[in-house]
Amino acid sequence: MSADLVVGDDALARCAWAAASADYRDYHDGEWGVPIRDDRALYERLCLESFQSGLSWITILRKRSGFRAAFADFDPEVVAEFGPAQIEVLLADASIVRHRGKIQATITNARAVLALWESEGQGSLTTLLSTAAPRPSAVPQTLAEIPASTPESAALARDLKRRGFTFLGPTTLYAALQATGFVNDHLVGCHRR
Repeated sequence: MSADLVVGDDALARCAWAAASADYRDYHDGEWGVPIRDDRALYERLCLESFQSGLSWITILRKRSGFRAAFADFDPEVVAEFGPAQIEVLLADASIVRHRGKIQATITNARAVLALWESEGQGSLTTLLSTAAPRPSAVPQTLAEIPASTPESAALARDLKRRGFTFLGPTTLYAALQATGFVNDHLVGCHRR
């Protein structure tokens, strides 16, 4: 068994990062890599991945309910209407990550989702993300074999930027593809593989 796998007290092998906390274990077992094919849910995950940039994912997991409350359950139609007054309220909200650029990106990206729906219909965000999933390759056996980004995530970042999305670079997008099941980067031997 790879050193990058750990066996929990339940006798199940997991990717080693899941052993860092109960929150990580629950996320690994119940969400990470589970396919999401709903634009609104994908918008939420893109926003959360964006907020995570430069921080630990555990921070985002622990503030998730605060994010959902602050951003109207990530309803793009509601968030797209946020203006300067809501931004100031959000900057004072300790239940979320208070970063002006990331808050503004969440609003800008809601507007971009709506523009995408207007031009290409509901489900078009799902379609865009699916085109960025790399072709299946060797199943990773170690964490070192998992890339931080791919040519496909870089192309997706350029495409989304062209469409008005912000704060979504290749690394953030690859993490989103992993988290939402467009890529399966659970290691060989992991019970979630």
